[in-house]
Amino acid sequence: MKSTEILVRIRKIYRAIKLESSKIQKEYGVSIPQMLCLGYLRSQEDFQASHKEITKYLNLNSSTATGIVNRLEKRGYVARLPKREDDKRSTFVVLTSSGMKLLDNTPPLLQDLLAKKIDKLPDNEVDTIIGSLDKLITFLDVDGIGAAPMIADETDLDSM
Repeated sequence: MKSTEILVRIRKIYRAIKLESSKIQKEYGVSIPQMLCLGYLRSQEDFQASHKEITKYLNLNSSTATGIVNRLEKRGYVARLPKREDDKRSTFVVLTSSGMKLLDNTPPLLQDLLAKKIDKLPDNEVDTIIGSLDKLITFLDVDGIGAAPMIADETDLDSM
């Protein structure tokens, strides 16, 4: 039964994502989306970005991104700084030294490891993988479901 082999492989990927999410949450007290937000800030000039830039990078709605930033700020991993002295309503989100330390002490995320390996593949192999995944999406009739470009357990997003 070839279909069973495919289902087992999908289940392995799903379980790996769940296990990573649980491990990061348990050991470091943050979710995968929160880690991705911190990583994004680390990659930015002066370790800062606007809320709009973070929302766009995470491909999440504004309220979910706000929840992520609020939780990170509460833990001291980010700070909000005014863009201008005369207007405190408009802010940048800035990575703090505590946030940098957390990033330095956490292992690479599954999606980062996967991206590095995919980037090394020839284009035709990447196209084959994309085509196969597209077929599965069509077979499951889930093409209309939105998804952020992150490998995370959906409960990570629900708790934002």
